[in-house]
Amino acid sequence: MRFMLWLLLAASVLANVYVSTFSGWGDGGRIAGQLATGAVLLGSATGLWATRARRDA
Repeated sequence: MRFMLWLLLAASVLANVYVSTFSGWGDGGRIAGQLATGAVLLGSATGLWATRARRDA
């Protein structure tokens, strides 16, 4: 599961770079694309944080 979350995190970063630099979309499309990829990035980062190994002191 963590492997899939890492893949999703990397894919969302690459998709965000593509949307913001190479897509050629208008302003509204670019904002919508960045919001979507940002939501995926935050979701996968939250999933990775929630499934981290915990150390008991």
